[in-house]
Amino acid sequence: MALLLLVVLGACSKFQKLQREGSVEEKYDAAMKYYEKDDFFRASVLLEELIPVLKGTERAEQAQLTFAYCNYYQGDLILSAFYFKSFVETYPRSQFVEEAAFMQALSEYQDSAPYNLDQTSTYSAIENLHNFMMQYPESSYKDTCSVLTENLRQKLERKAYENAKLYLKKEDFKAAIITFDNFKKDFPESAHNEEVTYLKVESAYLLARNSVAAKQPERYAQVIKFYQNFVDSYPKSKFVRDAERMYDNATARTAPTEKK
Repeated sequence: MALLLLVVLGACSKFQKLQREGSVEEKYDAAMKYYEKDDFFRASVLLEELIPVLKGTERAEQAQLTFAYCNYYQGDLILSAFYFKSFVETYPRSQFVEEAAFMQALSEYQDSAPYNLDQTSTYSAIENLHNFMMQYPESSYKDTCSVLTENLRQKLERKAYENAKLYLKKEDFKAAIITFDNFKKDFPESAHNEEVTYLKVESAYLLARNSVAAKQPERYAQVIKFYQNFVDSYPKSKFVRDAERMYDNATARTAPTEKK
């Protein structure tokens, strides 16, 4: 244990001495060696100091790209996206510009928030992946970008699906109907659309049942309309029986009262 501590202290002392007394050449070589050994922290410390000094030299390009990767591998995705973008803007003719542009998009993809949080970062990531594919339509990364974009789209789909169901759970039936409609427009190929179409019937039924008497006929008529659309679209759905029960109740309440 004591020996390990001495080794660690010795390494720290050597690094600090390099920071204080090392030449630009020594620091650059050390940074690259640290990077190759996956010591991204020490590599990034040295490179951050060197980048302004190396500006205009042959090593500036490699230093900036490596610094961006150091941030990426340390999990600082916001900074890595920033520095990869900076590399693309600074070295538009570099042989690594496509790689850096992809890494910017990948950093933003990995920084995208979970579905239950604000999705601003997800929309931004989708936009950057789209821009990359437009800029590099023949890129070797294009299939990966398509997969990443679909993953983000599915996250937005789940967000919309859960939000729509939340309105129903909160008994805000009017808002639920609207959000279920919007979900189907935004995600016409979703596997949730059968359930969403059924839940729209349920929302309309609960809205009618909880309405004042004067509004019930019109709202039960809406239930019937939504039910007919549902069974036309999904005649073999597992939700048909429940939907029929609501339809029967709605029909009974919209039928004219027989005069004696």
